[in-house]
Amino acid sequence: MKLEVKTLDGKSVGEIDLPESVFGLPVRADILQRMVRWQLARRQAGTHKTKGISEISGTTAKPFKQKGTGHARQGSKRSPQYRGGATIFGPVVRSHAHDLTKKFRKLGLKTALSAKLAAGKVVVLEDLVSESGKTRDLLAQVKALGLEKALFIGGNEVDIKFALASRNIPTIDVLPQQGANVYDILRRDTLVLTKEAIKHLEERLQ
Repeated sequence: MKLEVKTLDGKSVGEIDLPESVFGLPVRADILQRMVRWQLARRQAGTHKTKGISEISGTTAKPFKQKGTGHARQGSKRSPQYRGGATIFGPVVRSHAHDLTKKFRKLGLKTALSAKLAAGKVVVLEDLVSESGKTRDLLAQVKALGLEKALFIGGNEVDIKFALASRNIPTIDVLPQQGANVYDILRRDTLVLTKEAIKHLEERLQ
């Protein structure tokens, strides 16, 4: 499958043949859902915490005798029945991450790329180089290309001027090819790839 290659100024500079094995897979919502869930679970901090009875400061003395008071028996003022007492079965610090095999993660990324191409939301650029490094100039180029919410994926390293010019545009994300991931691809409307990015993704996902 062929796509037109453009410059950042919108000029056509030829065509590129996208590999079927990376961009031609059937779109499976279940695979994409599992990948997004895996990514977001790994991102969760998991630092929520409540104190158990062994962590509450206070006396260990029995508050009153066992029998004859007319009250329910109590063994400690650190019990959850008391104000300032423990929380039973409360959250503890933990990791929310779960495993997905490397083979499945590769499949997920290929499915996300295929989904964008099937929707006609892939643009290929010659390179990501900003001459001036100014946000105003880059925003004008992006609008001329007809892009609003877009993810730009470059080669191994992103041009420093392009990165600086784009970081103040809230609807634009920029990643090197090794940072390409399912969540970021799906959260933006258009996927913009450089020729170098396509070459590296093909090598990485074969």
